[in-house]
Formats: sequence, structure tokens, C-alpha cells
Amino acid sequence: MAALTWLLIPFAAAVGAGVWGSWANRTRKARSDGPELDGYARFREAMERTRSGT
Repeated sequence: MAALTWLLIPFAAAVGAGVWGSWANRTRKARSDGPELDGYARFREAMERTRSGT
């Protein structure tokens, strides 16, 4: 019976990790990378203007 208990601990941890991973990833499908990529594009343009201006 003790061996079953020790095998149950990693199983419970794996199930918990799966639940947490699903919960943590729940908003990524609804949210796109558009705003982040737009900000990065503006940053690159500003850096190019600064570099070409000197």
C-alpha cells in the first residue's frame, strides 16, 4: 500500500501540472500577438531613423 501512495504522488503532480498548463494557456487563444508585434515594428522603425540620422 505504501508503494501505491508513492506512485500516486507523481501522478497527482502530473495531473496538477496539466490542469495548470491548460489554465495558464487559456487566454493565448483569445489574444493575438498583434499589439506586441506592432509595438516592436514601431521600435525598429525608430531605431532605424536614429541610426540613419547620425
